[in-house]
Amino acid sequence: MKLRLADGVKFAAAGVILVVALIAGVAPFSKTFIEHWSRRDVEARSRLVYNAIQGPVSHALATGDMDRLGSIFDGVAQDNRILAVGLCDPSGRLLKPTKLMPPTFSCDNLPDEEAGNFSTLTRGRQNILVGTFPLAEQSGKAHLIILHDLSFIDVRSDTAQTFVALTFAGFAVVIAGIAAIFVFFMLRGWMRSLQMAVEDVRSGRPLSPERRELTPIDAQIQTLLREIGRVPFETTQIDWNPDALQRLLHDALPGAEVLIVANREPYIHIRTGQKVTVQTPASGLVSALEPVMRACGGTWIAHGSGNADRETVDRNDKIAVPPQDPAYTLRRIWLTDEEQDGYYYGLANEGLWPLCHIAFVRPTFREEDWHAYEIVNERFADAVAQEARTEDPIVLVQDYHFALAPRMIRERLPRATIITFWHIPWPNAETFGICPWKERIIEGLLGSTILGFHTQFHCNNFFETVDRYVESRIDRERATVTLGGHETMVRPYPISIEWPPRALASQPPVETCRAEVRRDLGLPPDIKLAVGIERFDYTKGLLDRMKAVDALLTSTPSWKGHFVFVQVAAPTRSKLFAYSNLQNEAEALVEEINQRHGEGDYKPILLIVRHHEHDEVFKLFRAADLCIVSSLHDGMNLVAKEFVAARDDEQGVLVLSSFTGASREMSEALIVNPYHAQEMAQAIETALSMPAQEQRERIRVMRQQVQERNVYRWAGRMLLDAAQVRQRQRILDIGNRNREQ
Repeated sequence: MKLRLADGVKFAAAGVILVVALIAGVAPFSKTFIEHWSRRDVEARSRLVYNAIQGPVSHALATGDMDRLGSIFDGVAQDNRILAVGLCDPSGRLLKPTKLMPPTFSCDNLPDEEAGNFSTLTRGRQNILVGTFPLAEQSGKAHLIILHDLSFIDVRSDTAQTFVALTFAGFAVVIAGIAAIFVFFMLRGWMRSLQMAVEDVRSGRPLSPERRELTPIDAQIQTLLREIGRVPFETTQIDWNPDALQRLLHDALPGAEVLIVANREPYIHIRTGQKVTVQTPASGLVSALEPVMRACGGTWIAHGSGNADRETVDRNDKIAVPPQDPAYTLRRIWLTDEEQDGYYYGLANEGLWPLCHIAFVRPTFREEDWHAYEIVNERFADAVAQEARTEDPIVLVQDYHFALAPRMIRERLPRATIITFWHIPWPNAETFGICPWKERIIEGLLGSTILGFHTQFHCNNFFETVDRYVESRIDRERATVTLGGHETMVRPYPISIEWPPRALASQPPVETCRAEVRRDLGLPPDIKLAVGIERFDYTKGLLDRMKAVDALLTSTPSWKGHFVFVQVAAPTRSKLFAYSNLQNEAEALVEEINQRHGEGDYKPILLIVRHHEHDEVFKLFRAADLCIVSSLHDGMNLVAKEFVAARDDEQGVLVLSSFTGASREMSEALIVNPYHAQEMAQAIETALSMPAQEQRERIRVMRQQVQERNVYRWAGRMLLDAAQVRQRQRILDIGNRNREQ
């Protein structure tokens, strides 16, 4: 029969309980025994004294030699156990008492019994034993009085009790020591089994028969760890929505605090004259994360960029959002113009953005931009530490603006679960080597608990970059990187949109949208309409899609007057030459194409340069016959998914660049090379001519995919992985503490 760790603990507890019981039972008995034995001893001593001095005392009485009598009594009183000695004559007088005879003692109340009678006299807290012994005298019967102080009995009994307790306590120490040694060896074996099982679970190895025989609890531990590591939801079947995400947080991460770090805020306050309006920025990041925060709650930490942002926050720079139905807190960080120029426009968007997108725009790196980038990352890390109410919050760090923040947050909150998501592509190692501060950026990102990219391809590029530039341990089988003792999981999490989209709820029927949009744009009701909706960014391929329209109308002139392409472009980063120049180029190209193919009121391309709210965007999507997404390089591209989600009529065609992450998920779209104008032109013509049934079959599959893999699933997968990491870390922490003890 094998002893378990619990058996050792029970054995130790039983031994201690037994010893305590023995002490509790024996101690009172020992006190009574000592008191009884001591009293018998005193009584015997009194008799011995009486027998020894009876003759001399009687002789002194007979001769009337009172001095001799006093001398005998003083000699007897030298015994430290005897308090006093005296003689009571027949008339009741006390003769020759020794000096310690209590003044209250009287011969009047002597017991009239035979020799050996004893009584007790109490004086304050002092107990005195009075022994009376009769002496024959000529004139009557006298009594020899011997008094003993019984205080020594209490001292003796207390000493005996202490000795008994110490003896049994010694037995308890011995028993506890034996049990401790037993538990120590059992615990050491248990911890060895736990660590081996953790490694087996991490690596996916089954236990070998030999190890199972050597450590019989390994299998149970491994089963427990696998249960802990198992996803608490069947993610392929669950209907991912805000309630499911909230349920996940409640079940897998009870009491978890969620913080988001992002450059862009979800709501911007803009003052125009005397009026302050709220604007939602045209950002894929905001589109993805804002529904998650509405579902989870928490705090979103972002740069306050609106000209009325300071007017609308409280004294702690916070405001509850969304304005109509507050569900979480927005904490705004203020940046100077110099910091904004260096951190955002400089290092982030003139350096990292073109470097990672490989859009053939030369990245620019300046030392002063890097210093501003470091300062701003530090400031956001400080804000996270200030906002955190717990020592282990879940911190979602967003995008290339905060590559250094994960490591900085880790230094301030060592127990935080930091999930960093890189929303843009990660280039190959050779390309990333252009960056002068590549090692610092990689080390900063590896402060994360989990580092996410859109695709496995980007994860692989990151592993190659780490392998080339940073001394670390890479486990490709488990997809982790360990740097300085800290392990980071690297995973693909394809981002998506909320389902169903909020903007869809307020939309009129598709036919109404088609009629109203054509009327507002001054277009004939039956004209074929293609749309592109982007920020004015050189990575989105705006010029390329316009050239494709030019190629279509050149190769197939019959579409003139029957087809219009509407490009909606929201201005962005206009302080940078590459962006402002792009807008100038786009406007010039539109004018050139319209002059070449337009006639009268007909213009084949309409360029609308302004910000559109989500309701307006979805209305355009529902009115269009096709949507063109021609990104030259994109992490995911949510415009493609929004177009598909908007088409609940199961009509419309998506023309999609092969260089987007979305093309790996939405293969039913018409996949094109945006650098090949003629190929795109052919795809546009195919889309314009596609039968309704084929459109339905294609878009139905894509809608199903967007519905199932929506933004709540994206967030849920990251949070589930975070929950598993936190659970495993707790087990290892317990093991480390036990081993240290």
